[in-house]
Amino acid sequence: MSNSQAARDIDTSRPHSARMYDYYLGGKDHFEVDKQAAERVAEAYPAIFVCARENRAFMHRATRVLAREHGIRQWLDIGTGIPTEPNLHQVAQSVVPDARVVYADNDPLVLKYAERLMRSTAEGRTTYIEADVNDPQSLLTAPELAEVLDLSRPVALSLNALMHFVTDAQDPYGIVRRLLDVLPSGSALALSHCTPDFDPATWQKVTDIYTSAGTPVRFRPRADVARFFDGLELLDPGVTVGHRWRPDASDGDAPTDAEVSLWTGVGIKP
Repeated sequence: MSNSQAARDIDTSRPHSARMYDYYLGGKDHFEVDKQAAERVAEAYPAIFVCARENRAFMHRATRVLAREHGIRQWLDIGTGIPTEPNLHQVAQSVVPDARVVYADNDPLVLKYAERLMRSTAEGRTTYIEADVNDPQSLLTAPELAEVLDLSRPVALSLNALMHFVTDAQDPYGIVRRLLDVLPSGSALALSHCTPDFDPATWQKVTDIYTSAGTPVRFRPRADVARFFDGLELLDPGVTVGHRWRPDASDGDAPTDAEVSLWTGVGIKP
C-alpha cells in the first residue's frame, strides 16, 4: 500500500488507540476525534501522560539491556504506533549498529509515517509490515519479515502497551505463545501492559471510554500479565511497575505506582 492509499484508508470518524497514544506523548499525528477521546481519558486519569511516558522509557531501557547484556540483534515490534523518536531501532542501533528491526501495526496512519521507521544505520536493517497481532500467522509469513529477520537466530518480541487491546475472547496468551514458538532459544519477550491494580475505579472509567469509542480493552492484574511470561526466564526485577524496571540513575523523581499503572517485564526463552 502506498502512503497516498494509506491516507485514503484512514478512518477519522472514530478514535484510534495509536493516535490517542500519540496525543498522550505530545505528538501531532492525530485527529480531533482522537484528541477528544484522549482528553476524556485524561479527565478520568490525569496521569495517562505519565503512563505513556514511562511505557516509552521502559521500551528504551529493555531494548538497551537486551542488546548490551543478552546479545540480541533482531527485534519484532508489534503494535508499533505512530513513530516517536527515538524509535526502537534507533535505540537498538545506538548500542549495536547492525541491529535489525521489523515493525508491525494495523493502523494505516502508521504506514503513512513509516519512512521515519526506515532510517536505519548502514549496517542494520528495518522494515514495516501492516499486520494485526490477532492474525500472527500472516504476520510471521510476511515476506518482508523474512527479508530482514533470521528466525534461526534470537529475536526480541516487543509488545509494548499492546496486549490490553486483545480481549480474553481473542486468546491473548495463545497469540503470544504462537509468536514465541517460532523464535529460537535465546529469544526474548519484552512486554508492558496497563493495569487496574492500583486504582480500579479510575481504570473502569478508562475501560468504558475506550469501549464506547469502539476499542474493546482488557486491562489486567499482575497475575494475568505474568502469565504472558510462562515458560520464560524472567530477568530481574521480574514483572514490576514500569518505572521500577531497571531505572536509569538520571530518571529523576519517580512517579507513583498508581500514576504509572503499567506492569512490565522481560523474559528470555530457554
